[in-house]
Amino acid sequence: MRDSLESEIHHIKFKDVSFSYPGEKENLIFKCNFSIKKPGFWMIVGKNGSGKSTLLKLINGIIKPQNGIINCKADIGMVFQNPDHQILMPNCRSELLINVNQNISDFEINKKIEYVLDQVGLSGFEKRPVHTLSGGQKQRLTIACALISNRNFILLDEPTALLDQTSQIKVLKTIKNLTSDHKNPISALWITHRYEELTYADAVAELKNGLLSGWKEPSKFQYN
Repeated sequence: MRDSLESEIHHIKFKDVSFSYPGEKENLIFKCNFSIKKPGFWMIVGKNGSGKSTLLKLINGIIKPQNGIINCKADIGMVFQNPDHQILMPNCRSELLINVNQNISDFEINKKIEYVLDQVGLSGFEKRPVHTLSGGQKQRLTIACALISNRNFILLDEPTALLDQTSQIKVLKTIKNLTSDHKNPISALWITHRYEELTYADAVAELKNGLLSGWKEPSKFQYN
């Protein structure tokens, strides 16, 4: 019964996953085990070079593990560190339009655009040229693009690294609100090396020496 129920809930599970890049003798990810089986704001912290971005690429299927099993039953969306590497179109509406993956009417499309912009705090930005947006607004637009394409699990690769403090907080609060939505919560896995961001998470783990620690509440987590 539990297995059939789990298959209906978007989840990610790693079992003894190892990975190394060509030419490297040691595994960057080594016998990594973890699971995310419910909506929430999950954070992985680790030093630069610890393999955090590699872990996201494994989840997203961009790279394959040498050993172990990855079970991913989720519609994955990705938000990169630099939104300029992700946004293709000249204004917010056109960027959202290319991410609509359903055959729906113009009326329904317009309602979805209005809805996702409101969800990320960009109401009224439909016609705004992308070049007039701040870095934080661009990041929130990439999150809106994931929402409009019906992604239920968003991976965020140090999304605040290039932002000022005010924009950092707005992006963090946007994800917190989306993962706390009682009607239609999503899951978000956010990687960071910034200790101060961990207070927004529901659970935190540390990636170190290729291994991921167990999930802990932010207040009980100690960064080694």
